[in-house]
Amino acid sequence: MAERSDRAPSRWRRPFLRWLDGVEAGWAVPLLLVCFVVIWTVYLAIAYAGGGLHPDTLEAWTLGRNFAWGYHKHPPLMGWIAASWTFVLPLSDWSLQLMAMVNAGLALFCVDLVARQFVTGHKRILVLLLLMLTPAYQFHAQRFNANAVLLAIWPLATWCFLRAFETRKASWAVAVGCTTALAMVGKYYSIFLVASFAFAALAHPARRAYFTSASPWISVVTGLAVLSPHIYWLAMTGASTFTYAMNHANGDSASSLGEVKNFLLGLAAAMSVSAALWVLIAGTRLKQFRADFAAMSPGLRLLFYVAIGTIVLPVVTSLGMGTDLPSLWALQGLFLFVVLIVCGTRYPIERFYTVNVTAITAGVALATVLVAAPIHAVYRNTHGYEEGRNLYAQAASGLTREWHELTGEPLSVVSGDDALAFAAAFYSPDHPQYVRPFEFQYSWGLPRKTTLDRGWAALCFRGQDYCNRWMEWVSGRAGHVVRREFTVQARLWGQPGLTRDVVVMMVPPRAGSTMPENAAEDFSASRRATD
Repeated sequence: MAERSDRAPSRWRRPFLRWLDGVEAGWAVPLLLVCFVVIWTVYLAIAYAGGGLHPDTLEAWTLGRNFAWGYHKHPPLMGWIAASWTFVLPLSDWSLQLMAMVNAGLALFCVDLVARQFVTGHKRILVLLLLMLTPAYQFHAQRFNANAVLLAIWPLATWCFLRAFETRKASWAVAVGCTTALAMVGKYYSIFLVASFAFAALAHPARRAYFTSASPWISVVTGLAVLSPHIYWLAMTGASTFTYAMNHANGDSASSLGEVKNFLLGLAAAMSVSAALWVLIAGTRLKQFRADFAAMSPGLRLLFYVAIGTIVLPVVTSLGMGTDLPSLWALQGLFLFVVLIVCGTRYPIERFYTVNVTAITAGVALATVLVAAPIHAVYRNTHGYEEGRNLYAQAASGLTREWHELTGEPLSVVSGDDALAFAAAFYSPDHPQYVRPFEFQYSWGLPRKTTLDRGWAALCFRGQDYCNRWMEWVSGRAGHVVRREFTVQARLWGQPGLTRDVVVMMVPPRAGSTMPENAAEDFSASRRATD
């Protein structure tokens, strides 16, 4: 049937076939990616119309406002990207939602750079479509954070590594060093990608030619040079990001086995729809898998070793060190397996199947936008989110109003509940600087005297016991403190939603005080809350 359809296609298939004809002409893939970005940005705009941005996205923007070679909890790449984006585009929900989807579209473009090393024509499209049916490039990507930035960096670094291993040219070696360093300042989890490159190069039959060339050593020197500002920052600040990361390494053998099981099951679940479609496409030809694997090209075999490394190395580390291992940490590596499966087949894939997968992908996207997104928005308006994100803008406005009534001055510094403080920095018309009230989300601190002299505010939702206890502790030590409470209500398309109470604590500024350059470090490290 597939061959017959390709010879005499139905009328509805012909526009799709003309589009597939444009793959090698250079316009089909960009068109697909533009449509992807537009559709899923519209989804985010509708689904979260009354919901506000995810706290991770707000954190990325907040940290990036003060350029640094590192931040107390995360490597700096996500902050750099978010701050650069809002330097050009407006500071609004839709702008950062577009940023998240552009990042996902760029990730798919980088995947295509890898795929085109092995296949041409509509098989390149099939790789992208199967990835679009995983949750990584829409629902995971909309939470723009240290994990999401790796969606584009990992395939870009992989492409450079493939080219460097094949050509051993200095230019590609430098590219590998730069992109792997970029991955590391995205998230330290990328050490598994770097280690997988080394493992793949050692396991490949052409390892001698590669390691006796200058290519790998140029990559190492370049990577260290690019990383050197961040390494220097780590040395000067006590490596706080490593300290935070090691808080995830506190399990035992039983918990580690559970983490590994959930890690593998989570990745399998993320790939389940794409895997089922591939089974339908391959059909009885699946029995050729062993022969296809044995005949794999050298480039694909190198990619296979990289893919194995990105799964095995985290598993071994988790079992050995007792670390957490959420599957979402590895979603950016799913493209490796899709490229291997699609590009590793020696038999031709009829365009009939690519058109079918295109129709399914488009249908799922449109149904999600037109049906699921409005339902999600209406449901969340009345049921809310655990973090209260559909009340962020209202809480920020309420805090700003209370501060103006108390002081008559712009709000300059805010802290309190982490997510609420990020939201206040973003949604308040004063855009105050965020200051962290705690170290690594575990030990809450007291603002320095200079901070209190300049004026300072904090906010929590009522019912957040940890935050409200901290407010009580600070109130007893901060001198003149004004506490207020107000109620905020969610609203969607004119319809009222759920309500929550917000507790704010304000310390009015003293005359002559000024704002420091780096307010984010403005809490005492020597005094911590004990409860």
